Amino acid sequence: MNPLVRWFHQLGSPPTFDRFAARWAPWGYVSGLLVMAWGLYGALFQVPADYQQGDSFRILYIHVPSAWMSMAVFALMAAYAAVALIWRIKLCEILAMACAPIGAGFTVITLATGSIWGKPMWGTWWDWDPRLTSELILLFLYLGVIGLYNAIDDRRAAARAAGLLAIVGVVLLPVIRYSVEWWNSLHQGQTIRLMGESSMDASMIAPLIWMVVGTKLWFVGALLSRARGDNLRRESGKAWVAQLAGAAGKDGAP
Repeated sequence: MNPLVRWFHQLGSPPTFDRFAARWAPWGYVSGLLVMAWGLYGALFQVPADYQQGDSFRILYIHVPSAWMSMAVFALMAAYAAVALIWRIKLCEILAMACAPIGAGFTVITLATGSIWGKPMWGTWWDWDPRLTSELILLFLYLGVIGLYNAIDDRRAAARAAGLLAIVGVVLLPVIRYSVEWWNSLHQGQTIRLMGESSMDASMIAPLIWMVVGTKLWFVGALLSRARGDNLRRESGKAWVAQLAGAAGKDGAP
């Protein structure tokens, strides 16, 4: 068997995944926070004010990475759910369900920062703009996945039902992406391209790249941490979890 394939196969074992997540989740958190801190420093102190929007444009360094993550996490959740439904891989069920609260958080940040940014630009906190409305529907889909997963006692049946909703809901992503092109919209069109020509000044791009990378690293830490917790809850009656709890108790004993 190919070593990489063997590694992925072994990672599907609950004890192996627990060790993997325990080792790498802190690295994801710490590296993500450090990279985002550097990106925010550049956004606040190195990038000049926009010639039209002044300093208010700086919120894009939170808004744009969060918006991209809100869609990317949903796509990843749907992919995990599809693999879990087709090949019955329990770890993929766990990872799919771990994505939902994190993605919902990014969506809330996107909507909140969009409203804050929109107030001085549009003169209102909210408008039923196609981009804003479709992003709000994305939040409802995330909440639907979370609610459905927690409404069914059987964890595997719950993950399958919630995963199916995620797979169906993925059709919303191209609507969000192309809404400003398909309909008359207050929301500005795409001006930022990390790959290719961007209408945004080059001096403003670097902090955005740091923020994009930082949010992804932080997401890895959050995903592994949440998935590890769900994995331990599902395996709570197994001997290896009891041994892990016993070892933790000894380490914490006075």
